[in-house]
Amino acid sequence: MAATITLSSGYKMPILGLGVWRMESKSIRELLLSAIKIGYRHFDCAADYQNEAEVGEALAEAFQIGLAKREDLFITTKLWNSDHGHVVEACKDSLKKLQLDYLDLYLVHFPIAIKHTGVGTTTSALDENGVLDIDTTISLETTWHAMEDLVSMGLVRSIGISNYDIFLTRDCLAYSKIKPAVNQIETHPYFQRDSLVKFCQKHGICVTAHTPLGGATANTEWFGSVSCLDDPVIKVLAEKYNKTVGQLILRWGIQRNTVVIPKTSKIERLYENYQVFDFTISNQDMDKMKGIDRKYRTNQPAKFWGIDLYA
Repeated sequence: MAATITLSSGYKMPILGLGVWRMESKSIRELLLSAIKIGYRHFDCAADYQNEAEVGEALAEAFQIGLAKREDLFITTKLWNSDHGHVVEACKDSLKKLQLDYLDLYLVHFPIAIKHTGVGTTTSALDENGVLDIDTTISLETTWHAMEDLVSMGLVRSIGISNYDIFLTRDCLAYSKIKPAVNQIETHPYFQRDSLVKFCQKHGICVTAHTPLGGATANTEWFGSVSCLDDPVIKVLAEKYNKTVGQLILRWGIQRNTVVIPKTSKIERLYENYQVFDFTISNQDMDKMKGIDRKYRTNQPAKFWGIDLYA
């Protein structure tokens, strides 16, 4: 069984999970059932991935054939940018698609509200100049209080944020009645973000690393980014520990006390990514890893949104 981190809400979250972004609908059933057999208990979804219904069918089958019980699994999904003014309806829509009565974790996917296009549609409407149609009437505070309502309604056990920087995270801590349990951010050896990670952890917010392997081939295809999987320092260390480069990077993430949710569409990689609990990287080698930070973000939605939200 994978190790867990106890969230500020009191619930336990497995430190290793499987992300379902860009997982093709037709392969989801096999991948999820295989993952559960291997030992995965944490699945990271989002309305925006447009595959919640397929994930829901796979989970329903897993419960039906006795592979796992609902309470054994930790299921996360996320509020899309176009639904900030419709939090309860969006959450209920995700629950219906996932065929679940409650979520273990519900995240605000990005700290920005955009034009509403209908619950569950998760489009990113662009204005006449091809720029993301940002809604300036809904504050993140309003969104967060609606997220808190989900907890009192029993629809969600823990709530959190995603892609928030220190400024916005601090702000959320100031206005929240229920503190965010998690901040899910891009972080990997080339984008370590130590200040943000430490700030969150200091304030009891668990950091989940999305893109924990630096995005690999997929991000190179989508965003033209460079992957840390080819880094010479990491290659040498992987050899030293007799592990693959991917395993070393995931272990590094775990030793930073961050939750890692690598995504894969290959069954053999599911096994590989799970074999990270039988070794420890020395402090000296963790320091070596610090030296390869490039402050390099690979996930660049500006490509689709016509605006760099991180500018």
